[in-house]
Amino acid sequence: MLRRLLLWSTCLSVLAIGACAPKAPPAVVGAPKHPEFMFPAAPDGTLSAQAARLDRGWQYLQLGDLRNAEREFAAALKQQAAFFPADAALAYVWLARGNETDALVRFERALVGDAAYVPALVGRGQALLQLDRVGEALASFETALAKDASLTDLKSRVDVLRFRATQDMLTRAKSATEGQRWDEAKAAYQQAIAASPDSAFLYRELAVVLQRAGDPVAALDDYRKAVELDAADARSWAAIGGLLEGNGDVVGALSAYERSRALDPAEVPEGAVARVRARAALLKLPAQYRAIPGNAGVARGEIAALIGIRLEALVARARPRQLIITDIRGHWAQAWINAVAGAGIMEPLPTYEFQPGLRVRRGELALTVSRLLGLIGAAKPGLAKKWDATTAAVNDVPVGHLSYRYVSQAVAAGVMLLNAGNFDLLRNVTGAEAIEIISRLEALARP
Repeated sequence: MLRRLLLWSTCLSVLAIGACAPKAPPAVVGAPKHPEFMFPAAPDGTLSAQAARLDRGWQYLQLGDLRNAEREFAAALKQQAAFFPADAALAYVWLARGNETDALVRFERALVGDAAYVPALVGRGQALLQLDRVGEALASFETALAKDASLTDLKSRVDVLRFRATQDMLTRAKSATEGQRWDEAKAAYQQAIAASPDSAFLYRELAVVLQRAGDPVAALDDYRKAVELDAADARSWAAIGGLLEGNGDVVGALSAYERSRALDPAEVPEGAVARVRARAALLKLPAQYRAIPGNAGVARGEIAALIGIRLEALVARARPRQLIITDIRGHWAQAWINAVAGAGIMEPLPTYEFQPGLRVRRGELALTVSRLLGLIGAAKPGLAKKWDATTAAVNDVPVGHLSYRYVSQAVAAGVMLLNAGNFDLLRNVTGAEAIEIISRLEALARP
């Protein structure tokens, strides 16, 4: 019923004011039978005999005499096979008979004669609408409007039809998405966008489908279109952040996440923002620092940098000392070496050298860890008491060994681990191992 009402209203009022054609339709005695049809006016230069047959045929059509209407239109077409207004008129006869399929063929034939012929475009839209091909009908009506902007009533009806078409396509798109029929869902959303190109929601939903279908590049494009149309779309900003993070664009991801959280904090967990912020900060650090996790052995300068960066707040608690260090000028970790050595966490050698390139062994790192645990314990005396009270059993570091107290404390705190009961004092510390140790200290230092 709604379809027929829309079909009826498409040109009813337009015809009443004569806006659907450059020439007014012929007068009809009594109420026209098909006021929703648009008179296929003949173009300038048409033979008067053809124009007369077209007028008479249209009068017969509006009186309900379809046989005589068809005879007149066919005769006009016989006079000139390329007379496209007669093709359009015959199409309306078929439409009046309820044969939308043959009517559509005739309208298409008329449009071959003139692709911009508005009466045929409108009639084709009516036939398509009757055939439930709503999207195509809408496209035909919109083409007619593009050719003749004076069809104001048709525009208002098209707006209603566009809404209805969008709703129908959305229903199909959601059903296809639930069934993981990605191509079908994609096509339905694209049709809906064609009907409603200014909808940020539709671009976002299409992006979701593309992302789930394994096309993140296309998904990112559509998420970006969504936020271009609606800058307050927090969900799309969050999705953009996730895709950029996956692509390694940490700075872009952080910007998108922060934009999303500013609009709706529930869209992006604070932990995700903190993770990306840390990665973004890491990118600003020297390449030597970023290479530490893959190093087969870490040097003193690298350990100092790890402590100075990852445990900055802990280092700041120590009372600073003035030191003379002669061999770190111009070193990439100079600032962190000065901070860590000044805090008493690592010591320069008696020669006033720090030797930042010297490989670190587990025994030396145990002493550094013990000093860091002392700073943590000052704020958490309960933990410190537990570490100090524990006597760790270490196979290769007896209780009387000079390093035992540091080793035992590091082991008791769970910061440095044993290997089959051994500590391996003289083994070089790897980059991955150093990262794990610093991470454990970070966890203990958290409030």
